[in-house]
Amino acid sequence: MTDPLLKIENVVVDFRTIHGTVNAVRGLSYEVARGETLAVVGESGSGKSVTARAIMSMLAENARVGADSRIWFDGTDLLELSELEMQEIRGNRISMIFQEPLTSLNPIHRVGDQVAEIIQIHRPMPKKQAMAEVLKLFQEVQLPDPEARLSQYPHEMSGGQRQRVMIAMALANKPDLLIADEPTTALDVTVQAEILTLLKDLQKSHNMAVVLITHDLTVVEKTSDKVVVMRYGEVVERGNTQDVFANPQHPYTRHLLESEPKGRPDELDPDAAPLMVAKDMRVAFRIAHGGLMSRKHVDLVAVNDISASIRRGETLGVVGESGSGKTTLGMAMIRLLEPNGGQITFDGERIDGLTRKQMRPFRTRIQVVFQDPFSSLNPRMIIRQILEEGLIVNGIGKNAAEREELIGQALDDVQMPRDAMQRFPHEFSGGQRQRLAIARAVVLQPEFILLDEPTSALDLSIQAQIIDLLRDLRAKHDLSYMFISHDLKVVKALCHNVMVMQHGDIIETGPTSQVLEAPKTDYTKRLVNAAFKVVA
Repeated sequence: MTDPLLKIENVVVDFRTIHGTVNAVRGLSYEVARGETLAVVGESGSGKSVTARAIMSMLAENARVGADSRIWFDGTDLLELSELEMQEIRGNRISMIFQEPLTSLNPIHRVGDQVAEIIQIHRPMPKKQAMAEVLKLFQEVQLPDPEARLSQYPHEMSGGQRQRVMIAMALANKPDLLIADEPTTALDVTVQAEILTLLKDLQKSHNMAVVLITHDLTVVEKTSDKVVVMRYGEVVERGNTQDVFANPQHPYTRHLLESEPKGRPDELDPDAAPLMVAKDMRVAFRIAHGGLMSRKHVDLVAVNDISASIRRGETLGVVGESGSGKTTLGMAMIRLLEPNGGQITFDGERIDGLTRKQMRPFRTRIQVVFQDPFSSLNPRMIIRQILEEGLIVNGIGKNAAEREELIGQALDDVQMPRDAMQRFPHEFSGGQRQRLAIARAVVLQPEFILLDEPTSALDLSIQAQIIDLLRDLRAKHDLSYMFISHDLKVVKALCHNVMVMQHGDIIETGPTSQVLEAPKTDYTKRLVNAAFKVVA
């Protein structure tokens, strides 16, 4: 037995709130040796990410770590170190991949500069040399057109591409310990396998310890040596991964292992009229890269003359790898992004040429749930204010009491307690924030909702609840959904029809069961194999 690199003993983390003390972590203990991968699994709010932030000394100001808690790293108790001493370790010997890349990356700096900064802080070197290392890192994490990405800003990249930048940043200084908080959540299934293989290879070459926080049990089974199962801040089961998966002892572990998106979409009315129709949609971005004297401008075509139609009551799935143009297409169809060409019709009316003011009447009828709920929920507002804002702007509800009841009904729909109204977004887990984002869309009683990866941040058991919720809402209000996802299991359970996109083009389209069970193109076959077949 080698001495553990990381050893956590009796870690207790409490948060003081206006409603009292919240016990987030209760006496947690585990250890990780060099070269070993420990997976920490559990539903949203179980304390997984809070523990990771305690290791990094990055807890919120209202957090308190227990007096008897100990976090040993290479023989040093991290809880005894000053902030200055932790800065020498953080980002150098211990790195972390965060769950929400858009909130972790600085929006006003280019991503290349941000990764180079991490390298230069801990390993002083000329900027040119640091940028050369960044380029190699971008190539390692399979970032498409890595040289052009160096000069891009976070908002110009897809969710999966931003997550790969975060992985490159975490690996920049070859840490001894890597804490990966949902590192593949935003990635499509094919790239997920590549990233996990990359992490494994780097782990072996540098004898790196990895703490993998995830709700994806397939990832756990493929990559981890040991597993810790958490619930309500406590460990309910631990052991070798193979043993736990083969013979789970605790009912909660069995519940997690049995949780998977199930069922098929409800029958669609064959006579349903088209609601949202796009014809010959084209979206291109002009990007610049290179130095001052060699600056080049190129057009990056994200959506290439695509047509799509969504009927009343229909759920259309849009799948494809990161950067394929899924989100760009959706945002252009609902006029949150200006297309370069094409026509958009909603309920028989052309909306592609409307001004911002003319679009106002359509905004209550067309809603969106974004991929990253933390960046789309105002951190300075309590949940009641966030959900009420749309009601006030659009004149829905006669008075405050009526609006409060509408908000309460929306919270009921997404299985959130009504007392959540008085809390801020940062007081909720990632999965809870996503449910609140769905509530914000539902409260306006729309006809069409664009759902951009709405279940990617959710654990499996909550995914099933959200799928059931979306089914119920669709049936109750005759809603139409455009469901953008890289999770083909969820798409199969929810969507009537599916479009497969690659490099801005439609590769294959048709009824979901037909496309996913008998794919015609090699690209679709590769997506289906990565999603539904367990790789040894």
